[in-house]
Amino acid sequence: MNNYPWLKIINYLRQQKTDSPAEFEIFKRRVTHLYNCPLFKNSTLLQVYHKLVAQKRLPRDLDFERRLQTHRVRSWSGVAVVALLTKPFPCPGKCLFCPRQKDLPVSYLDNEPAVMRALLSQYSPKKQFLNRLNSLTATGHPTNKLEVIILGGTWSALPHHYQEQFIQEVYEAANGQKSFSLEEAQKINETAKHRLIGLNVETRPDFINSEELKRLRYFGVTKVEIGVQSLNDKILKLNRRGHGVQETIQATRLLKDAGFKVGYHLMPNLYGATPELDRETFRQLFNDSRFRPDLLKIYPTAVVKEAPLYKLWQKGKYHPYSLKEMINLLKEAMALVPPYCRVERVIRDIPANRIVAGPAKISNLREVVRREMEKAGLPCQDIRCREIKKFYSPQTPLKLFRQDYEASEGKEVFLSFEDEKRLHLYAFLRLRIPSSFYQAAPALFPALEKAALVRQLRTYGFQSPLGTKTSFSPQHHGLGKKLMAEAEKIIRQEFPALKRLAVISGVGVREYYRHLGYSLVDTYMVKEL
Repeated sequence: MNNYPWLKIINYLRQQKTDSPAEFEIFKRRVTHLYNCPLFKNSTLLQVYHKLVAQKRLPRDLDFERRLQTHRVRSWSGVAVVALLTKPFPCPGKCLFCPRQKDLPVSYLDNEPAVMRALLSQYSPKKQFLNRLNSLTATGHPTNKLEVIILGGTWSALPHHYQEQFIQEVYEAANGQKSFSLEEAQKINETAKHRLIGLNVETRPDFINSEELKRLRYFGVTKVEIGVQSLNDKILKLNRRGHGVQETIQATRLLKDAGFKVGYHLMPNLYGATPELDRETFRQLFNDSRFRPDLLKIYPTAVVKEAPLYKLWQKGKYHPYSLKEMINLLKEAMALVPPYCRVERVIRDIPANRIVAGPAKISNLREVVRREMEKAGLPCQDIRCREIKKFYSPQTPLKLFRQDYEASEGKEVFLSFEDEKRLHLYAFLRLRIPSSFYQAAPALFPALEKAALVRQLRTYGFQSPLGTKTSFSPQHHGLGKKLMAEAEKIIRQEFPALKRLAVISGVGVREYYRHLGYSLVDTYMVKEL
């Protein structure tokens, strides 16, 4: 590092209180004239700042750290996301739309961003994790609250010994040390510097059963994304999916009754589909209580040479929707999404040069659809549309909202802190009264007998490091505690036959729930009421 007056440079920039990246660049340019130095990248300034803090020549300044962040959207949802890819294994599916490329997990292509990172790491979960961690740190994002997403096709079809090895290596990478067992690695992670607050896997609905749920809980999994693709049995059969709608219904109920967050993958424009059939799927998705997922990823079907669908397209037997048809379909679908669901994606990261046909070539499809919704006066109520992101102000009065809805033979209570006009969502909690309560059926674990479930507790806004409270993020201002107290109150007053509240906590959040009076039982954090 050259011998520039770093302390003066950093202090000058710290004093420039602006939330505008463009204005901050202007101040950086002034520094070049004031101190006869080059125009520094934010990553360089961040590196120097951390050294000065470590040397105790500067106090820690969270607001300054936030201003030095690049790709700020990565922290807007309150956590840092780390996506990891598993090694290639045979897949039980024979789907028409699914690309198959040698030495890659089924459904992935070698120039997708996540695949490229995995190949560079030779599929090592530890190397993938640490590379992503270093990237987040270099761009100024806190990394002590991490949500890990495991990609690679059908997780449940992988060899069990490989699953356990993979998961243990992820915890060890976060902990910075080896462990004798998965349980030991999880115990260390409860108080580690980099804590796994969420662990997500992808699988097929027909692989979900009681034994699979127990295995997922043993690993610490908190969210399961299932490849639903369509709610039309004929379309599923035409596309050789290998399961029907009934498997989706059953998987959804089992997952929710075990406390998991449930995400659906849907694929409009499959072989045999029409815009009207797809519209019916989206209508049924939230009108029918047997479905109603918590999260949704919409992947418009793309024709790629590596998938069997390509030959049908060549023969003129498959016809992709036009871009206009797809946008019209998606804007109507997005308007149907209720406030309790988060649409996580509206397109998949398949590079445009690999897509032979179909509207999925438009990489900013979500933004295009949002603009069309605004033009048509259609509301966007899903969670991602309303997350507070960078707009937090401590002066904004918040109101507690409650939405009850039937789902998978049980009852869901969605509690949220929002502004009075419900434009911005600050924090929420998913409380479930399981189907076993209404049917007098046994629960999956003894800890869940006569128990209500907290399936998710989340505060949005910029990620605040553990143990800190800032004026630019609603995190660590007590919203989570208030939501938990309200959930306990609801159970005591409205469901007195239920004797406990169980939380499907990520391993790295267990300490938080211990402070609220919860104890670890059967992988859940449980409180007797």
